[in-house]
Amino acid sequence: MNRRTLLMTASAAAVGSAGLYWFSSASNTGTLIPPAQAQSSEASEIDTSDIVEMTMGDPEAPVTVVEYASYTCPHCATFHKETFKKLKTEFIDTGKVHFIYREVYFDRPGLWASMVARCGGPVRYFGINELLYNQQREWTSGDSSAVVANLRKIGRTAGLDDAMLDACLQDAGKAEALYANYQKNMEADGIRSTPSFLINGNLISGNTSFSEFSRLIEAELPS
Repeated sequence: MNRRTLLMTASAAAVGSAGLYWFSSASNTGTLIPPAQAQSSEASEIDTSDIVEMTMGDPEAPVTVVEYASYTCPHCATFHKETFKKLKTEFIDTGKVHFIYREVYFDRPGLWASMVARCGGPVRYFGINELLYNQQREWTSGDSSAVVANLRKIGRTAGLDDAMLDACLQDAGKAEALYANYQKNMEADGIRSTPSFLINGNLISGNTSFSEFSRLIEAELPS
């Protein structure tokens, strides 16, 4: 397979509103507990208005590229290592593309990684995003406690202190809102696999090469 297929029922079982587990505030060892609200709330009833859209580039750019990706998806990591830097240099930094990144949650580690990435706000977000993809094989290794420790290490590398990481990783309400927001966006845009991209609303799926990306973007630029 050249991409990771979204199995929505499995994903919901792993991190959905009926089975969302989070960190115990009593320790930093990765103990997991189910927040009461997460067990009783339906995703459609959860307020997602505080979830910040993470973007790069000029909002007035002629082309908008939306990426749907999971931090635990190997093909997403390959895209960010091999294609995204060229995309940023040639299209985002030059004002041709407004880039929007939206997280997909296959599993709890992917959701935890998102919480760490968002912990530093929009200013640090894409730097942490890059660390997560570059070190994906390392931080995803081991049991839940090891994953938590690895993610905290990445957060500290990005300049977050332990107090900030504790607050972010223990925010079950934020985790619930992130998952509800993911469900809403995924359903609205018809996303079924990662990585997936919308280029001015046109959906493409799979780890697309830079040459193909360039062709698709150039076709959308004004002549």
